[in-house]
Amino acid sequence: MSSQSQAQAKFREDYQAPRFRIETVDLSFRLEATATRVTNRMQLQRLAAGPLELDGEQLQLESVAIDGRELDASQYEVSPSKLVIADVPEHCELTIVTQINPSTNTALEGLYLAADSFCTQCEAEGFRRITYYLDRPDVLAIFTTTIHAPQQYPYLLSNGDKVDAGSDSDGWHWVTWHDPHPKPAYLFALVAGDFDRLEDTFITRSGRQVSLELYVDRGNSSRGTYAMESLQRAMRWDEERFELEYDLDTYMIVAVDFFNMGAMENKGLNVFNSRYVLADQATATDTDFVNIEAVIGHEYFHNWTGNRITCRDWFQLSLKEGLTVFRDQEFSSDLGSRAIHRIQAIRTIRGRQFAEDASPMAHPIRPDKVVEMNNFYTVTVYDKGAEVIRMLHTLLGEAGFQQGMKLYVERHDGQAVTCEDFIAAMEDANDYDLQQFRRWYSQAGTPEVVARLNYSKTNKTATLKLTQSTPATPGQKHKQPMVIPIRLSAYSKAGRKLALQSNDACTGSESEGYLYTLTSETADLVFTDVLEEPIFAMLEDFSAPVRFDYPQTSAELTVLMAAADSEVTRWEASQKLFTQYILTAVRKNTDIALDLQTVAALQEFLAADIDPALQALVLQPPELEELAEHFDVAIPLEALDRARRQLIQQIAASLAPQFERLVDNYRARQPRYTIASDAIAERALVNLAHYYLALHEPRQFGPWVIEHFERADNMTVQNSALNSLIQLNLEGREDCCQKFSQQWRETPLALDKWFAAEASSPQPDTVERVTALLAHPGFSLQNPNRVYALIASFSRNMLQFHRADGAGYALVADVIQRLNTSNPQVAARLITPFLSWRRFDSDRQQQMKQHLEILSKLPQLARDLDEKISNSLAA
Repeated sequence: MSSQSQAQAKFREDYQAPRFRIETVDLSFRLEATATRVTNRMQLQRLAAGPLELDGEQLQLESVAIDGRELDASQYEVSPSKLVIADVPEHCELTIVTQINPSTNTALEGLYLAADSFCTQCEAEGFRRITYYLDRPDVLAIFTTTIHAPQQYPYLLSNGDKVDAGSDSDGWHWVTWHDPHPKPAYLFALVAGDFDRLEDTFITRSGRQVSLELYVDRGNSSRGTYAMESLQRAMRWDEERFELEYDLDTYMIVAVDFFNMGAMENKGLNVFNSRYVLADQATATDTDFVNIEAVIGHEYFHNWTGNRITCRDWFQLSLKEGLTVFRDQEFSSDLGSRAIHRIQAIRTIRGRQFAEDASPMAHPIRPDKVVEMNNFYTVTVYDKGAEVIRMLHTLLGEAGFQQGMKLYVERHDGQAVTCEDFIAAMEDANDYDLQQFRRWYSQAGTPEVVARLNYSKTNKTATLKLTQSTPATPGQKHKQPMVIPIRLSAYSKAGRKLALQSNDACTGSESEGYLYTLTSETADLVFTDVLEEPIFAMLEDFSAPVRFDYPQTSAELTVLMAAADSEVTRWEASQKLFTQYILTAVRKNTDIALDLQTVAALQEFLAADIDPALQALVLQPPELEELAEHFDVAIPLEALDRARRQLIQQIAASLAPQFERLVDNYRARQPRYTIASDAIAERALVNLAHYYLALHEPRQFGPWVIEHFERADNMTVQNSALNSLIQLNLEGREDCCQKFSQQWRETPLALDKWFAAEASSPQPDTVERVTALLAHPGFSLQNPNRVYALIASFSRNMLQFHRADGAGYALVADVIQRLNTSNPQVAARLITPFLSWRRFDSDRQQQMKQHLEILSKLPQLARDLDEKISNSLAA
């Protein structure tokens, strides 16, 4: 790590409580594009001896006053990051006036002006760009905010409930908001602009009426209806499942296009990236609708798990995010297909989180060291954090978990607490020892479990020999055994479920299988009275975020595909089967040839009367990023891609007659578009069928894809057909791309789908196409959504990003360099695929390392980038 980063590192063990409490904050904003004036009046209470050190960045200080007496410059010190006042009374009123320039704030942190609207983003440390403050999550205060602005900004919004409004003598107007709930500064929000407003209400279980308001860009009100409905469903679900009720009279959501994150849970005023709000059948896919409902729910659920109870420090980020991701996953699962949502979560962990665990940025869900906090909004903190919460739910059961949640809320409402406080509540509510379980919060890396079966026909015993280990990660060489809950069940060769008897700690689970908790490095799990050799389904429902090594034959896996009670297990069996075919072909340098048993199993599965969405997922092999996780070094990228393409071609050929009948039936019916779960599932399978048919016989079925595109009355079908045309480079591709880009040239979120489709293409000219799209009139480096759609999508395109000539690396590195000073947070997200450079062949290693070294020498390298690049080069 560079000396600059090392000097700025913060360590969890060095936490110290604040010297001052801020009891109330009265903020007054006079909004102007280039010179916004902020008056910050705070009531302070001293807690410990020492000077008052307030955080501040890019602020122009106008005055400082204590109890109405203005201080002269000799009574305080100002640096680029601090305002220090040595002599502060035990209790006082501190008033600070600053000026900021929102129009030049391209980093989109703090208060900024974009697309003719003022907006804020204060998590994690953006409030210090608005005013000098104790910008840390353990300082909670009651905020009152008054916003003065010209009439061109008719809506002036902030946290809490509106308490007053009026007009100024100069023709401006103002609104005052009051939030009665103490909150940290990162939950502060302000929005000023001209919007369409959707209004509705929600009646809480105690009978209170809550006003719901949704603000979107002019002309988009019809595309906000689904988000409003999702909010109402989330509020009702949280009352029914967790007995948590909303606590203000107003709940507002504002959708903006210029926003680095997906959304932000600011108390009473959520700010959303527009892609997680705006949706109708013409412009949004089924996946968009599902994501909108999940993200709306996620931010609403933060009202209790994040807002009413917040983090003591940023090392505890998973306290709110891991828990709330778990809650939004449960929300989506309760309202939709639990199996499909679970499969998507598993794919995220295996495809992205495992890679992060194997990278130089590997960290526990509760990190021990931070340089730039924005770098720890990661799949580890969020998604692995949610898996840790899910393991608690598995160990304690629904009733026990809810008891723990109730105790957690009762103990800590209105406080800033730690992950330890949450675990302690779960422990105390259930009289359950979670001491060893706490290692999930402190140990980085992906645990590996090896299982081997020894069946004794003579003794009628089946013994599973289990071993666990966790590989070394940066800063953590030696690991201790983890608590790993393993759900399992067993089947006969004929597909009959077997009853298991064990003298070990193997119990029935709420999933109707069995649960064994592995806590030691090695263990033997013995089942008795087993009359035939069992086929085990192991780690069912992905009961722990671990790699699981349990060899099974293709015959055994096809039995599980056909007979397993759990839909997730049936999907798991197909993925394991496909992976075995691919890895065997790569390691032996042979071609793939599906055996007759596998072909028959796939055909039977497609013909079965089961959820079409599950069929679509089962029939798709793992993506390259997940396959690459089977190699620690020298990832054989081209060989994996070749084998995977061969497998897909054989699946397509084996199922072509069934796919053709399925598509014929769909074309004859042309069902009306709805977002009902059965309609979503049918579209998923029909879209996959079009892709496989066109892959199998492009001349015969390519025109079917074009017809699918042209007849589409919804974005799900149109976008899927567009992707098939681009992925397969079918005849008619250019014409359909032109039609799509022209049709949606005035609708940025729809146009983003074309950018993403082009960037995700496996075709060899993808780098050149993406480079050309950088100059497209609909693209802008200043807009995070455009960057994510085009450049982030390309950086996840393993085959073309890692093109052998290095052109993919050069393309993304150039964009990162251009974003370094304008929006370092987005730049740091784009650097991620470079960080695993040591895992590739020597030529690719050299090229990626060279780009990292060039970036490391930038004269104004942002902290966000510096930390990641330094860690990667030093690993």
